[in-house]
Amino acid sequence: MTLAIFDLDNTLIAGDSDHQWGEFLVGRGEVDGAGYKAANDRFYQDYLDGTLDIFAYQEFVLSVLKGRDLDELHALRRDFMAQVIDALWLPAAEQLVDKHRRRGDTLMIITATNDFITGPIAERLGVPHLIATTAERDDRGGYTGRVAGVPSYRDGKVERLNDWLEKHGESLDGSWFYSDSHNDLPLLRKVDHPVAVDPDETLARAARERGWPILSLRETTVGAPS
Repeated sequence: MTLAIFDLDNTLIAGDSDHQWGEFLVGRGEVDGAGYKAANDRFYQDYLDGTLDIFAYQEFVLSVLKGRDLDELHALRRDFMAQVIDALWLPAAEQLVDKHRRRGDTLMIITATNDFITGPIAERLGVPHLIATTAERDDRGGYTGRVAGVPSYRDGKVERLNDWLEKHGESLDGSWFYSDSHNDLPLLRKVDHPVAVDPDETLARAARERGWPILSLRETTVGAPS
């Protein structure tokens, strides 16, 4: 089995779904507008800078889910998909995923964003395996507002993927990983075919130094895999 692994935010979609979810909640009046927006923006800048406290951020994000009726949350998420994610959709990303599908590769998204937000996006892309930060559920299926287990962020992505590989008896032989972010350097260094996708400045520099391919999915053509 050859794994084709994709980061999600700013890789397969043209934006950050976690940050955009916060913007969406502010616009809908679901949260305290000014205070929530300021915190959301501050956390996002920490992510860009590589200084994010992932537990603090995810508890901030997941607090909105805590104690909420599941039908209401799912309706809110459907509106988010239609109003926000649709606008961030990249046809070239779908083409890239489909190239790996036609090659017979096993498709996986690995993302720091929680599974409540990312599950429907992975489903729409037809990617069957999703490793995301897990939103903890209570014994009735509701959300506790906390993270369950290890967040799939930075080295946590490597840890979560290693657990998946062990569970499924698989390896990273021949594997691909596509990402835009320097936060994913720990995993990019582990795979056989690392690809920088519309990379941030730090990742672009690392890719040039290591001779990794640099790809844009904001364009209409897709150059990988070969």
